[in-house]
Amino acid sequence: MKKIEAIIKPFKLEEVKEALTEFGVEGMTVSEVKGFGRQKGHSEIVRGCEYTVDFLPKSKIEVIVKDEWAGKVSEVIIKAAKTGKIGDGKIFIWSIDEAIRIRTGDTGENAV
Repeated sequence: MKKIEAIIKPFKLEEVKEALTEFGVEGMTVSEVKGFGRQKGHSEIVRGCEYTVDFLPKSKIEVIVKDEWAGKVSEVIIKAAKTGKIGDGKIFIWSIDEAIRIRTGDTGENAV
């Protein structure tokens, strides 16, 4: 199993969710997060005063999929989340050793 974690622009969340659901992903966890990458935030002027906004709002999507789905799921996320502008986000993929469904005790891919 693979865990795919995608950090994307918040306004792209619905598009990514719909694309993943259409592909066949049955569950996901979404968090509202803040962060910055190479862009290092930006400056804003409010009532004549300049403020530096270091942490920008982002959405984090986490899904667990079969090993063979990881590449395609990543492509689905990229296609749905890409704007072509700085700050589109990142995708991280790593292996999951075990999963356990608390309610039933199912393990492995059956738990997902």
